[in-house]
Amino acid sequence: MTEAAAPLVTDVDPRLLEVLICPVTRTPLTYDRAKGELVSKAAKLAYPIRDGVPIMLPEEARTLEE
Repeated sequence: MTEAAAPLVTDVDPRLLEVLICPVTRTPLTYDRAKGELVSKAAKLAYPIRDGVPIMLPEEARTLEE
């Protein structure tokens, strides 16, 4: 049996969320715990969190649908 790889839900330190900003727009991010992403509404990008580390590279971000 092979199980599909599900994204791991990891908590992000609230103090880290206070200081992280979108590298594109320089605006605050919101944390989507269910998807394990930091979301920039202004840039319409979602930055992944891998092994508890936010990946703040625009080329690694997922584009959000409108």
